[in-house]
Amino acid sequence: YIMISFCSASRIAPLTGVLKRSFSVAALSRPNSLVTESSSHRYHGAQCSSTQQQQQQQQHQVRYQSNETTSPSSKLYMWGTDSSSQTSTNIIKSAHTQEQKVFDVPLAVDPLPFSTSPIQSVVCGANDTAFVLENGECWVCGENKNGQLGVGYKSPVSEPTLLELPGSDDDNVGIAQVSLGPQFAAVVDTNGDLYTAGYGGSAMRGMGWLGHGNDESHLEFQKVESLVEDGCAVQQVEVSEWHMTVLTTEGEVLTTGMGSYGRLGNVQSIDRLYLDSVEVLTSRSQVTSISGGKSFTLALTKDGVLYSWGRNHKGQLGTGLGLSVDIYAMQDYPEPLEADELLGRRVVQMSAGHSHAACVTDSGELFHWGMSLHFDPVRVNELVHTKIVQVQCGENYTLAMDDKGDMYSFGVATTGLAGGNSGVLGQGSKQSRLNQATLMEAFPASLKVQQATAGWKHAACLVEDTTGRA
Repeated sequence: YIMISFCSASRIAPLTGVLKRSFSVAALSRPNSLVTESSSHRYHGAQCSSTQQQQQQQQHQVRYQSNETTSPSSKLYMWGTDSSSQTSTNIIKSAHTQEQKVFDVPLAVDPLPFSTSPIQSVVCGANDTAFVLENGECWVCGENKNGQLGVGYKSPVSEPTLLELPGSDDDNVGIAQVSLGPQFAAVVDTNGDLYTAGYGGSAMRGMGWLGHGNDESHLEFQKVESLVEDGCAVQQVEVSEWHMTVLTTEGEVLTTGMGSYGRLGNVQSIDRLYLDSVEVLTSRSQVTSISGGKSFTLALTKDGVLYSWGRNHKGQLGTGLGLSVDIYAMQDYPEPLEADELLGRRVVQMSAGHSHAACVTDSGELFHWGMSLHFDPVRVNELVHTKIVQVQCGENYTLAMDDKGDMYSFGVATTGLAGGNSGVLGQGSKQSRLNQATLMEAFPASLKVQQATAGWKHAACLVEDTTGRA
């Protein structure tokens, strides 16, 4: 794995208050509402009967088991920066050099530090890495500064370590998805239950990050019981710097944590201690996926409409200049991206990075915005004759995969005041800035990229070896 150091920005907007869950008239009027006067949780509009919940969990398990996009011959490649002298990129260094700090071209991780099952997906977070296997296991490593890896302590996890959830004795329940933030993390199991670990927040940085109703921190993953009590199954979770976003199996979007700069998408700047509904995005919106940046969020609907909300000081929302783009710029409710270049186009995949974002249309076009360069989506014209199928955004850089299994990178790979090369572009030591998407030529022709993940200062991908195929 690869490590970076993280220095959080000070909070500019004042804390206007902390809002605990309260009842709403709409909640009490719904026929299937489970809210009672003695309930301590706010109804967020996604409650299900026990039968519905069982059906959702079965559907979630089926989705998880059939979502195997990798092949048994998949190989793991990683690259980027290790800025910590305490924990090194051991899974790369075991196959290469023990002294190297920057890996500016993708390097194969062989042999893998775990052999129980093929890798289902890799997740590169701000400072940590997770490997989800096809058998439902999850192995984690990284800085673990706030105990966000859930292994019971705060010190670095230098070798991939098997993650164990509380009450995970059931062999039929595995881990389906992981999201790693700079200070806390979340996982979703194959039953659709949500677990969180790490730093729980503070009065200055907002409370309720973990969704447990308080600002307590946890060194081991704890189940978010309020969702269980409300009968809600989770489809996807996205962890940002100081807030968390959840997509339920019913298509409802929930947020919790710090409320300033519109992070929670509910108009108010008040912190939330529990996951609460983003009312603009009801289940009728048919949200199919979400993506979390450092302090903003994207949501994509079934119809291919992309929404964004949160901080906008670098144009990362893609909604244009508005009144101004400065350190206070924000959007406190989800707003659709209606830029001229996206008119008549259907978005099928998107990614939110540190302070920029990108999306792919059904015709394979790639658009990007943010980083104080573009305030509306702009097409990547050098790839106009290439069909892009996936995009991933890290900290000021972008990775794009085409339908032939080739990968391109562009953006900025400088790090620190000295402006050294972080290696995240994967183009070698001489390339620390690419204004145009450039093919990554480090992979042999027989290797085809299946999926990629972009952390803040490190990246990884799974490739398939097509040697011997006709």
